[in-house]
Amino acid sequence: METRIVFHIDFDYFYAQCEEARSPELKTKPVCVCVFSDRGGDSGAIATANYTARKYGVKSGIPIAFAKKRLEERKDAVFLPVDFEYYTEMSEKAMEVMKKDVDVFEYVGRDEAYLDVTKRVEGDFIKASHLAQQIKNSIRDKIKLSCSVGISQNKLISKIASNYQKPDGLTIVTPEKVEEFLEQLKIRTIPGIGGKTEKIFLEMKIETIQDLKKLDVFTLNNKFGRKSGTYMYNAARGIDNEPVKEKEGRVQYSKIMTLKKDSKDYSFLSESIKELCVEVHDVIKKNNQMFKSVGIHFVQSDLSNKSKSRMLKNPTADLQELQKNAETLLVEALENQTITIRRLGVKVAELSEIKGQRDITNYF
Repeated sequence: METRIVFHIDFDYFYAQCEEARSPELKTKPVCVCVFSDRGGDSGAIATANYTARKYGVKSGIPIAFAKKRLEERKDAVFLPVDFEYYTEMSEKAMEVMKKDVDVFEYVGRDEAYLDVTKRVEGDFIKASHLAQQIKNSIRDKIKLSCSVGISQNKLISKIASNYQKPDGLTIVTPEKVEEFLEQLKIRTIPGIGGKTEKIFLEMKIETIQDLKKLDVFTLNNKFGRKSGTYMYNAARGIDNEPVKEKEGRVQYSKIMTLKKDSKDYSFLSESIKELCVEVHDVIKKNNQMFKSVGIHFVQSDLSNKSKSRMLKNPTADLQELQKNAETLLVEALENQTITIRRLGVKVAELSEIKGQRDITNYF
C-alpha cells in the first residue's frame, strides 16, 4: 500500500500577522488584535497576539485590560480591533497559492488547511519537503505571510508537526520516525486533548505520549468513553486513516428571522435567540464543525443594522455554549437600545472541523 504524504499548513499568529503585512512598521512592536465589546474602554478579549506580545504573557482569550497591564513597560504596544473581512481576503489569497500543486485540498479554517500531495511528489518525502518550501516561499513573496508546515503520512501527525517549530517552521516526520517524534511530546500536543483531559492524565501520572502508550484501550475507554478512548489510543501511536477531503472554505453560518412583532424586550427576544441557536447548531452538527466566534445581528425598526460578536477561548460545538454566549451578547446589546428590533440573527464563525473524535471536544 502506498504511503500517503499529507501537509498541514498553519499560519503563525494569523490576525496579528495580517496586520503586520498591512503595516510593516508593526513588526518590531507587541501587536494585539482585540475583540472589543460595546461597553467601551478596554472591555473585550484578545483574539491573537504576535510573538513579541506573547513574550510578556499575552495570549488569545485573555481580557484586553490584563494584556495592557502585562505590556505596561512597552509604550509601543499596539491594540487593534479585529478586521475579519481583511483577514478573510488574505486567507483566500493564501489558499489559492496552496491549491495549485496538490492532489487534494481541504480547507479547515481561515488560517489552516490540509494538502494531500502523494501523487504530486510520487510518494517521495524529499520531493515533498521541496514542494512545501516552494509553497512557503510563494506565500511569503505574494502575500507577505509566514506559515508553518507539518509533513507526514497522515493528518494527525502533520497537524502536530506543523506546531512543532513555530513560527515559520517546516517539520517532516517520515514513517520510520513517527514513534521517536511522538513519544517525547506532552499529551496536550494531541489535537482535541484540552486542559480537563490533561488534568485527569496528570493525576494518573501520565505526562507524555510515551506514558500514554502504556495504557491499554480498555482503560482509556472506561475512563473517557469508547470514541474518545479509541481516538487517544490510536493518536498516541500515530494512527489516523482519515482521508484529506476536497473542501472549500465556509467562513460562517448564520440564521435570521423576522420577529412576530417589533420589540426590544429581553425575555421576548431571548426566546427567539434560543430558537435561532438551535437552527445554527443543527447546521454545525450536520457539517461536523466547531466554532470559535459567536455573533448576533439586529435589523432595527428604522431598517438600520446593529451587530455584536465575541471570540471564545476555545473552539466548541456545544449548543449550550452557543446559547449562553448569544444571550450574553443580547443583554449587552440591549443596554442602550432605544429603537425596537424587527429582525434578529445569530451567526457562528471561525469554523474548524471536528476530527473523527466528536466526543473529545467535551474536554476542551
